[in-house]
Amino acid sequence: MEKKENFDTEETPVEEEKPAEEGEAVEEPIEEETPGQKEETEKKEEPSEEPAPDEKPKKKKKLGAKPKKDPRDEKIAELTDQVKRQLAEFENFRTRSEKEKTQRYDMGAGFVIEKILPVLDNFERGLEAAPEGDAFAEGMQMIYKQMTTALDEIGVKPIEALGKEFDPELHNAVMQAEATDEYPSGTVAQELQKGYTYHDTVIRHSMVSVSQ
Repeated sequence: MEKKENFDTEETPVEEEKPAEEGEAVEEPIEEETPGQKEETEKKEEPSEEPAPDEKPKKKKKLGAKPKKDPRDEKIAELTDQVKRQLAEFENFRTRSEKEKTQRYDMGAGFVIEKILPVLDNFERGLEAAPEGDAFAEGMQMIYKQMTTALDEIGVKPIEALGKEFDPELHNAVMQAEATDEYPSGTVAQELQKGYTYHDTVIRHSMVSVSQ
């Protein structure tokens, strides 16, 4: 008969878990993560840069972009520009009208003066032929002086010719004369008919004889 060996097995006492008292933190067992689990956790924690399919990508603001103008400001600027243009056109029209008015007035005055000049010439011829000391001739001389004064006041001036250098813009040469010490070549030796200007515009050229 085999003998049964009795092994006295010593039972290790198991510590009973005491319930956690109030206010006492319970320590949870920390599970160690494997390297693969760490990588997955890091990937989850990293925010994804790709936008969700439902979300629309945000438009980036351009640096230096000008703000949109108010339509009312643009309309005001447009109307202001139109008013300025109309004022400039009106000013040009007014200046042009004044110039044309002055030109028409000068043309009309020149036409009237040109008609009066032959009468003035006849006055001069009659006074040259009148005897000295005649009362009638003295009266005509006074009328002639009054007439020349009125013409001078409105801008009618006689052209100086005798002894002056011949100027085709002022003088009309109809004769030639021999040059002398008093009237060298190219100068007016004789005035046959007096010329006149009106505001520096020639109304009638002087009719002269030029020495050669």
